[in-house]
Amino acid sequence: MLSLEGFAQYLRSEKRYSNNTEKAYLNDLHQFLSYLRESYDIAGAELSNSSMVRSWVIELMDGGTSPRSVNRKLSTLKTYYKYLLREGKITDNPMSKVTSPKTESRLPSYMEKSDMEILLSDEMFDHGFSGQRDRLILMLLYYTGMRRSELINLKVNSFDKLNGSLKVLGKGNKERILPVNNELSNAISKFIEERQQNGIFYTNDLLTTNKGKTLYPNFVYRVVRNHLARVSTASKRSPHILRHTFATHLLNNGADLNAIKEILGHANLSATQIYTHNSIEKLKQIYNQAHPKA
Repeated sequence: MLSLEGFAQYLRSEKRYSNNTEKAYLNDLHQFLSYLRESYDIAGAELSNSSMVRSWVIELMDGGTSPRSVNRKLSTLKTYYKYLLREGKITDNPMSKVTSPKTESRLPSYMEKSDMEILLSDEMFDHGFSGQRDRLILMLLYYTGMRRSELINLKVNSFDKLNGSLKVLGKGNKERILPVNNELSNAISKFIEERQQNGIFYTNDLLTTNKGKTLYPNFVYRVVRNHLARVSTASKRSPHILRHTFATHLLNNGADLNAIKEILGHANLSATQIYTHNSIEKLKQIYNQAHPKA
């Protein structure tokens, strides 16, 4: 059986995946390798074939695993088998004969514009350090569409007040520049002053906990969830909802799809096009409400 350490190093160094993605990939692989041992008495993926992968898919589906989760696991195997091919450990890729299960198309959830206006109004937050920080977290996610990980990694010098921009480090360590309007620019400047008044000079992190420590994913999730709960009864209240909201609101107001793609940091336009479905659904809703023949 091949060691997975080389593959883990490949994910970190060459694919530049996050720690969470690397952990998910390795968990999927361990699950698949356990299946191969138990069902076929073989000790490694390099000894498997496409029929074994398909039988694993069937077992997962029969066990209640959703098609979306199965596809994620197959994505792991595709990456791993490509790695084995590159390393010369196999000569044929079993995944070339494996078909992914179909998934039900889901439109991204988003907040209404009126709810966002209420949510970000100044009176909804305390005027101290934690209140300004929480408001700025929500503003950054909604005004720029950045990812939670990008928000956490923001530095004080990421902000260019003169040019009205923010530099973020996205997936694959790719940098991109995001536009910042006057309202967000003023909020960032005001918060930087608040940081200094609270004695936070020793870190370059833009956003910190009350004790000046670096933010972490669950902290940001709780801030967003708790504040969204004040204006929405929707079950989904994650930071990613604000990214969806940003893109949907831009598109509904006539923004160019390619421009939205660049701002979001999507590698392919197909990832951005899903937001056009929300716009079409919105048009249908308006038509059905307003047209006498609807």
